[in-house]
Amino acid sequence: MDTDGTHGGDRGSYGGSPDVGSGGPHIPRPAGPPPTPPRPVQAPPPPAYAPGSPVAGVTTAPAATPFTAWLNAPRPEAKPGIWRYAYTPAAPKPDANGRSLITRVVISFLVFFVCWQAFLDGNLPFLGAPLYYFTPDSWWEGGLINGPIDHRGQAALEVYVLLVTVGLCIAFARMGGWRTAFDQLIAARGPWYRALGAAVGAFAVVLLIQTQTLVVYPLVFGHLPYAELGETGGSVVTNALYVLIYAPVVVLFARLGGWTTLLAGLRSSALPADAPQAVSPDGPDSPAGWPHLRAAGLAETADRLAAEARQGRMNDVDHARIRRAWETVKADPSRRPAFVEAVRDKGAAACGHPSGARDLPVRTASHDLTVGQVWLGKVTGAEPNPHERRGTGLALDPGVLGTSVLAVGPSGSGKTHGLVRPVVESLALQALAGQAAVIAVGAAGSRLGPDDAYDIVVRPGDPASVHDLDLYGGTGDSDEAASFLAEAFVGDLPGVDVRRAATALAQILGPFRAAYGRFPTVPELRALLEQLPAALAALRHELEGSGQQGMLRELDARARQHAVHGDPGPVLADRAALLDRPAFHGFFDTTGGGRPFSLRALGHPVRVRVDLPERGHPDASRLLARLLLAQFNAAAAARADRSLFAFLALDDASHTLTAEAVRSMQGLRSANAGVLLALRSLDDVPEGLRTPLLGTVGCRMAFSGVTTWDGKWFADAWGTELVETRDVTSRTVYADQPFTRAVHAVRKVITGKAVTTDAVTVRQVERERWSASALANTVPPGHAVLSLTSVRGERAAPLLVRLGGQGQG
Repeated sequence: MDTDGTHGGDRGSYGGSPDVGSGGPHIPRPAGPPPTPPRPVQAPPPPAYAPGSPVAGVTTAPAATPFTAWLNAPRPEAKPGIWRYAYTPAAPKPDANGRSLITRVVISFLVFFVCWQAFLDGNLPFLGAPLYYFTPDSWWEGGLINGPIDHRGQAALEVYVLLVTVGLCIAFARMGGWRTAFDQLIAARGPWYRALGAAVGAFAVVLLIQTQTLVVYPLVFGHLPYAELGETGGSVVTNALYVLIYAPVVVLFARLGGWTTLLAGLRSSALPADAPQAVSPDGPDSPAGWPHLRAAGLAETADRLAAEARQGRMNDVDHARIRRAWETVKADPSRRPAFVEAVRDKGAAACGHPSGARDLPVRTASHDLTVGQVWLGKVTGAEPNPHERRGTGLALDPGVLGTSVLAVGPSGSGKTHGLVRPVVESLALQALAGQAAVIAVGAAGSRLGPDDAYDIVVRPGDPASVHDLDLYGGTGDSDEAASFLAEAFVGDLPGVDVRRAATALAQILGPFRAAYGRFPTVPELRALLEQLPAALAALRHELEGSGQQGMLRELDARARQHAVHGDPGPVLADRAALLDRPAFHGFFDTTGGGRPFSLRALGHPVRVRVDLPERGHPDASRLLARLLLAQFNAAAAARADRSLFAFLALDDASHTLTAEAVRSMQGLRSANAGVLLALRSLDDVPEGLRTPLLGTVGCRMAFSGVTTWDGKWFADAWGTELVETRDVTSRTVYADQPFTRAVHAVRKVITGKAVTTDAVTVRQVERERWSASALANTVPPGHAVLSLTSVRGERAAPLLVRLGGQGQG
């Protein structure tokens, strides 16, 4: 029982002898009939394309295969939960009232024009004072009123007029929101509108310069010594000054209109079909060409893998698996020869999973293994959702799942097929790629995928089950094993101290292991907890024969505490009786006759499904669920190598959570692990644990149909935000003049309403992001509201999501 991983049965090496990753503990082959010869692997339809069809939003050469086109699609960095495949950030939110924006621009321009003309006519007082005070009096004839005496004063006047004109234009442009109007009313319509609008502005400025409305020509050309320059020199200087005048105008409006980007796009689209491309979809610089291998000097290896991709013998799992193997080679260069040899011999099948599988038998969701995402649905365009997230795809990845997920919704709301199944399926694919280890726990008959999609299927209570479950978590420490069992047996009982129960169990497990070299089976454990004389006498005889005096004292201490007030022994015996039923005969065996699965196997990319006998033995199923959660928390934190993402999905976590379990879940984020807890209602969690639970998990999900009581807990967890409110108050207008009162009376007779005036108050108030009533009454069927947190601390506000559908670029 000291072995790591699973025990007994056939064993296979991780990846085979020639592949990277061999060496280390072994795990069993998948349960079920002997594997059939593998059929030729075809590139499966990854998330956003179908074989033979172009990828949305991605232009590739005609020779590109659907897989390479999908692989070359852009995946920009984005906020947590955004489907990154071919993602394009949303345009800025347009002004809600375009008419008011146009009115503001027109009025500000008219005021600018009037002020500018008044300045040119000298009708603005004090505006010429800076020119008068900062220039010599000898430049002017009787001050500024009679004008300049020579070219020096004339040049100063022209420079000043030009500076004041530009200053007035900038000031009124900012006050009138000219740039905002251009972005929202012109540039938002598309790049061609933006370029055309900037071109119109440039033409207007050039026209003002040409007509000398702007004093540019007099300033630049009016003071040149043409006689000294001569005909040739004057021509050269004149042309240079033309460039100096118009170059800033062209540069300014080219940046405003995005001319360079538009011209580059036109140039690339105008190239002939046989023209050389910057990056070919199947070229060495594309992701399908494995450039990182070429950079490391493995050009031959990269060519082999690129050929496999072009010829359709590589799928997304193969690409992710080989990329993961290369990361291990970079971490340990001694594996490089084995990696090169594996790729040379097996091509896309190199560095395979121990099961030999290169894909799942069936996929029910869209996956993007390049970034480890699984598509869950699409963010709706409803008002509570932020503008930039509306219409975007909602996806989960290990960076988000590492903060753990809590999903609450009644039966039939879609928790299993809308959340648990896609997430488990995604992590099963990542396990085939050597990136994750996943354990799915659900009631027998839950639709968590076919048996062929898992390496190990454990069915407690089913005689046909190939694998068993290790009650002691694969540990050899009796105290640690006792803590697991105590958590599972009495963790849900409010009146029993879990620590005392762990001590009582340790007083039995320690002596038994010292005497027999193993932990007791369930019937033996029950007999010892009930202090049956025959079982105690046999154990005492073995300890006395081996001279284990310390363990005899432990056994005596257990005997003294038995039947004392507050002793957890009887409760532990009753809970052990739940597993000592005829249906479980032959299960939880510790004598070496079975094939028990241990959560110590989390160091390997295993895919495990545990089917609990919820229908016939609900109490035993909840006990086993608590045991698996406790063992997972301990095993995930105790891993020496945390490069694999470990995940536990509980399809029904009712009456599973305990104080110690919630406390242990807080450390999963740093251990590269996470859990998914699906509940029908928060009433299935002790009230004292609801607040710590909602604070521990980073992803909270409320499905359609939750009650207002559950919605209140989510509303409190999501907090409040500042929103702008408009309060309109109407009051009756009382006129003082007789004629006005008569007009108001006639108007009231005609309209039937008194004359009123509206007072509008705009203020910012704090409101709940989602209220309990809104969660209970406004979330449509097939939808859910969820908030996300990444392991790096990035957050996404609660979003209303329509679940299901297929990922699109």
